[in-house]
Amino acid sequence: MSPIASYARLLRLAGPAYVAVAFLGRLPLAMSQLGTLLLVSSATGRYGAGGAAAGALAVANAIGSPFAGSLADRIGQRPVVLVQSLAGGLGLLGIVLLSRSGGGEAGLIAVAAATGLVMPQVGPLARVRWRPLTRGTGSAQPRLVDAAFSYEGAADEASFVLGPALVGVIGVLIDPAGALVVAAAVLMVFGTWFAVHPSAAIAHEHRTRRTAGETGRLVTGLLLVLLVAQGLIGMVFGSSQTGATVLATAVGQPGVAGLTHATLGVGSVIAGLAIAGLPARIGHERRMLGSAVALLVLSLPLLLVDGLVGLVLVVLALGFAVAPYMISNFTLGERIVPPSRVGAAMTLLAAATGVGYALGSSVAGRLADTGGHTPAFAVTVVATASAVVLSLAAQRPLRRALAAREVEPEVPSAGDRTPEPVDRRP
Repeated sequence: MSPIASYARLLRLAGPAYVAVAFLGRLPLAMSQLGTLLLVSSATGRYGAGGAAAGALAVANAIGSPFAGSLADRIGQRPVVLVQSLAGGLGLLGIVLLSRSGGGEAGLIAVAAATGLVMPQVGPLARVRWRPLTRGTGSAQPRLVDAAFSYEGAADEASFVLGPALVGVIGVLIDPAGALVVAAAVLMVFGTWFAVHPSAAIAHEHRTRRTAGETGRLVTGLLLVLLVAQGLIGMVFGSSQTGATVLATAVGQPGVAGLTHATLGVGSVIAGLAIAGLPARIGHERRMLGSAVALLVLSLPLLLVDGLVGLVLVVLALGFAVAPYMISNFTLGERIVPPSRVGAAMTLLAAATGVGYALGSSVAGRLADTGGHTPAFAVTVVATASAVVLSLAAQRPLRRALAAREVEPEVPSAGDRTPEPVDRRP
């Protein structure tokens, strides 16, 4: 089955509305960090306060999302995401109101942290729904699930390009507060729609049927390997963004730093969609290793760039290895954990990415203070080299784990039927 045919079939099974809602529902999280940074910096007159508030939101989200994912595994996504979408939207509005009323720095940081704690991770939870949605497709299911994870990886990358861009456009046309108001509205509408979409009920019923009497731990040595792997790609994001900012500032064009770094997402989206065409015989553990090697090779020229044109070309090329690496990690995570814990695993992997981003940007920033952009980019190269070593070490254990958990494609029981498209009103 070609990638185009796979994507077309997924669209028929889930329905166009679901695909649109799941994409739009993840935009507010992508908008919230930059929006908070700009708004709090503007309100307090201190970039340090803005950075602290945005960092508090990001760290709190990394802490809270795995707990929400675990709860969704137990009681279903519908009630969890519904509460998160409404609470997260109110939290974003709270940041705006507090900044307007002259709230102190400590209060703004506290509200930002509380908001991050309840913001939903729509991307990881959307991944959980694809196996139930493809139930009844027989031998085509493994290929369809692979294509779905490829799409989700590309959608995540696209959201983290489009989200900050929207913040910038709205900030120019209105003001920084307007960007967070829009993010709150989008979250309340599309996050709620994602929560109540029929696919949420299908996923919960599927999980209950599959996991009766199931035993197994969530956190194993192999999941820890994947968490570290995602932390390393987060370090790539944080350090490369820091290096791009330092270089752009040094050449007198600090305003283009965000756009320069956004080209990373362009290549990543293209590669993420294309990876669904890889032959099934190339296992995901091998894809993880191959993309890690590509990350290392493509990151090395960062140590040589000294201008924005060269930086854009290198970052664009580097992006082509990002989505394949992340898609491999998320797919492996879905397949090595017990089916009843997939939601928790997906949100843990997303959280590890955020932690890695914070670590990478912090270390790169400290090195850049004394040595400029090249030491910052050296953090990127070290992270990609570490990804290669980790992937090499994990090849055999991952292959054994996948072989042990390999099952025949799911076939509906006598009481089931091939699923119809679920694009209908909740």
